[in-house]
Amino acid sequence: MKSSLIFNRYLSKGLRSTLVLLAASSLFACSQPSSGVSDASTTSASTEDVLAVPKTAEPNVINTPMMTSVSKPDLLKNVSATVYKDANCGCCKEWISHAEDNGLSATAQDVADLAVFKERYSVPNEMRSCHTVVTTDGYVFEGHVPAKYMAQFLENPPVQAMGLAVPGMPVGSPGMEYQNKFMPYQVMQLNKDGTTQVYADIESVEQQL
Repeated sequence: MKSSLIFNRYLSKGLRSTLVLLAASSLFACSQPSSGVSDASTTSASTEDVLAVPKTAEPNVINTPMMTSVSKPDLLKNVSATVYKDANCGCCKEWISHAEDNGLSATAQDVADLAVFKERYSVPNEMRSCHTVVTTDGYVFEGHVPAKYMAQFLENPPVQAMGLAVPGMPVGSPGMEYQNKFMPYQVMQLNKDGTTQVYADIESVEQQL
């Protein structure tokens, strides 16, 4: 009985260590510059994180077969948006590549204080991520929202909604790919009155495509 308890405790510590290492690796990747996307507009930038995401239970990271991103150039072909981000955010640039591959006309703007823009566009603290996207129509998309759900939302925006958000930086979401890892997450609807609600539950990589 005693040896079983020791083994379970060791296993739990090992799992936590693995998840911490995985999260750290993903955050490191997100902080690295990416040469794949060029910024159209640049202002003074800092490397400070502006995430205000609440602490949650240990993430349920699962292994999944590697899948090539599916490009659908017509998905967002009539949509233009400004992406407010930190100059050193590599995963932000990866997300922009994902969105552009799906037709979005994106203008990246590096800013010194992302919190200013999140406040300006009324993104709740618990919904914040590493970049904020604002379309020319005024809709807000916070974080690593799949292009598929951006298009779905813009095709028929709920009357009470101002946009969508993926809080934090879930491993395996568009722009946050890491080996064959995937963390189930939710796309949240941001409402004009400050409330939020679940827009979509993403349980697999296939649901993002």
